[in-house]
Amino acid sequence: MTGVRLDDPRLAPAQVPARHAHTRAQADVAAAAVRDRFDGAPDVALILGTGLGALADEMDVQVTIPYQEIPGFPLSTTESHAGRLLCGTIAGRSTVAMQGRFHLYEGYTAQQVSFPVRVMRQLGAHTLVVSNACGGMHPLWEPGDLMLIADHINLLGDNPLIGPNDDTLGPRFPDMSCAYDRGLRVLARQSALAHGITLREGVYVAVTGPNLETPAEYRFLRAIGADVVGMSTVPEVIVAVHAGMRVLGLSIITDRCLPDALEPATVEQIIAVAASAEPRLTAVVRDVVGRL
Repeated sequence: MTGVRLDDPRLAPAQVPARHAHTRAQADVAAAAVRDRFDGAPDVALILGTGLGALADEMDVQVTIPYQEIPGFPLSTTESHAGRLLCGTIAGRSTVAMQGRFHLYEGYTAQQVSFPVRVMRQLGAHTLVVSNACGGMHPLWEPGDLMLIADHINLLGDNPLIGPNDDTLGPRFPDMSCAYDRGLRVLARQSALAHGITLREGVYVAVTGPNLETPAEYRFLRAIGADVVGMSTVPEVIVAVHAGMRVLGLSIITDRCLPDALEPATVEQIIAVAASAEPRLTAVVRDVVGRL
């Protein structure tokens, strides 16, 4: 009997190699490629999600590096994700920012999605600020509201720490009892109060997507304790905690996901709401980074 081998590259999505665990050597190679073009030592790493790429306008950008020029980086295939690493400063702090992120629904593993966090950590960043757009399931919250992530639920069916553990990167069993740093959350609340910005606080649940959820799925996600739902963030946060980084997570609620009053949502609407809320998100992030 003839057939195609299971490891035939024709069976795999483009740019998606087989699952592998992170190693320091891989992160070092990628970090060296960035250092060849940027000699700064970043304090802060940013991940800018759907419709939030313009937050980069707050940066004094010294170097822009397309993802395809960094060894091991996946390529972003999602609408509204620029796909480049920005190196410079925000509020006087040396910063690296991902303008565009990766998702499991693009065909990547959780290890690949979170690999850039390893690289930014190797560059020196000790704080990760991650942002996303999400669907709101809390009945009293509105599209355009900001939410401070207090905790998360991982329903992705994958984990970036699966496989052999490199003890030089972090412990085999990292503690997740406070994945989102309490001190950073205090700074975010103080900033929002000073600017008169409504800042919700709640639980983010990550699902694979790319489809939006059914009414029954929204009921389930709400019942297990989630306030908002999205398709990203959790793998990056797990790796950041594994690497000993402090994490601040912020979401923009782009649509109401109430199962008994559910209306169709489009990508265009989601991006538009995210863009309208971005100035408020930018103000909070700028203040927090400036006070680190």
